[in-house]
Amino acid sequence: MQQAGWTVSVICPKGWGYTKSEETLEGIHVYRHPLPLEGKGLAGFLTEYVTALSWEFALSFKVLRRHGFDVIQACNPPDLLFLVGGFYKLFFGKRFIFDHHDISPELYEAKFGKRGFLHRALLFFERLTFKTADTAIATNESFKQIAIERGGMDPDKVYVVKSYPDLGRFHRVATDDSLKRGRKTLVGYVGVMGNQDGIDLLVQAMAHVVHMRGRTDVGCAIIGNGTELESLKAQAKNLKVADYIEFTGYLTGQPLLSYLSTVDVGVIPDPPNIYNDKISMNKVFEYMSLGIPFVQFNVTEGRNAAGEAALIAERDDGTALGDALLTLVDDPERRERMSAYGMARAKAEFRWEDAQRALLAAYDAAVPVRVPAGRAEDVTT
Repeated sequence: MQQAGWTVSVICPKGWGYTKSEETLEGIHVYRHPLPLEGKGLAGFLTEYVTALSWEFALSFKVLRRHGFDVIQACNPPDLLFLVGGFYKLFFGKRFIFDHHDISPELYEAKFGKRGFLHRALLFFERLTFKTADTAIATNESFKQIAIERGGMDPDKVYVVKSYPDLGRFHRVATDDSLKRGRKTLVGYVGVMGNQDGIDLLVQAMAHVVHMRGRTDVGCAIIGNGTELESLKAQAKNLKVADYIEFTGYLTGQPLLSYLSTVDVGVIPDPPNIYNDKISMNKVFEYMSLGIPFVQFNVTEGRNAAGEAALIAERDDGTALGDALLTLVDDPERRERMSAYGMARAKAEFRWEDAQRALLAAYDAAVPVRVPAGRAEDVTT
């Protein structure tokens, strides 16, 4: 948006190395608030949502006073940000774009295995968000259908903007064999570690590889952070594979690219469920852009995006995931074919420029008369 002449201000939580309350990065004004603890149960969710919403309201007034803005682009969760967008829309005539980042009702059901009151509340908040929005951004066609069918959005006001990596910055670098820690092959995962992300299945898969298949030549790097990190470390210790799994923590830039360029086989362990079946995982785009062949379970959006770049595990468990990993570990020629396919498809289809055009189209639709250059867009997450 900045390249298109907008002034951009971002409101977001602190975390994972980004702890400054305020800073300017590449001309973008960043305002951060404390990250509320992940809610558990009704009281926990109320505390989490009220805390986040209070901070984001307060910081939005600071952005309005310092920079001014014409559009709020709000990315859920929390799912009450339509209150911020609706407030400015009603009282100040601002425009509101909903960036549909998470399908929260499905996420709640996948995490807790039930529906109930909170599930109904999330559906209600979702409908109100879409009714408040001038336009909506969907990450894939499944999300677009939700916006139309559940949210009542006009199809012409829903824009699919996929999270493709910018290949000008996200590319292969020289491999670093020291990251393999003396082992022949490195499998890797990059992403958030929540209890719905299936990293526990990856730890189980490594236990199967090491103890049942007797493969001490395979190591694993798990890159990222999240609420489940400590429990995953404990699981690896209990299953006696802590020496085979490196938890690197959150990485960006050159350290991240070094790991990913060294990984021989990628992993997407997210199990099939009502949530994972509909989401577009950035890992798919990232692995394919870097030519990393990978293993995943049979989830609809992931399977459609990956095509022949991925091997689908036969069952939804750690044993099948481990067997699929070894299938690729022991077949370098197949890995080469999958790598070439993934990179070719990424080059042909995963164009950052296409995502930029779709995003700008969503703004053009939300703001029929373009505001003067130098006004501000406020992105909240």
